[in-house]
Amino acid sequence: MKKVTPFLMFEGKAEDAMSLYCETIPDSSVLDVTRYGPGEDGPEGTLKLARVSIGGLDVMVFNSPVHHAFTFTPSVSLYVDCSSEEELNRVVETMAKDGAFLMPPDNYGFSRRFAWLNDRFGVSWQVNLS
Repeated sequence: MKKVTPFLMFEGKAEDAMSLYCETIPDSSVLDVTRYGPGEDGPEGTLKLARVSIGGLDVMVFNSPVHHAFTFTPSVSLYVDCSSEEELNRVVETMAKDGAFLMPPDNYGFSRRFAWLNDRFGVSWQVNLS
């Protein structure tokens, strides 16, 4: 075995999600992108598969051309440790836009400031002030 990598599958929104994550989470970048070509299942020129670094974590991002009867679940989430309250607020505000809170930002006793949310793509994020 070489490596274990989180794999996020979207249906047509992978590029938007990838851009949001790389713009929002510090130390994030797109590492490589493969696009659908002529005769492939997805729309030509759209993102097929990408590898991104989200806060230093390598993540695969895929646009499925097939509709599935499932999506993301909060039982698997990306956990972000922020270094300041300002950073936490910025990340939470950006990720929560058109999403939904599972736990709004607050002091829950285990952390000075913590929020758990699903972004507009359905991906679950736990954002913590460490």
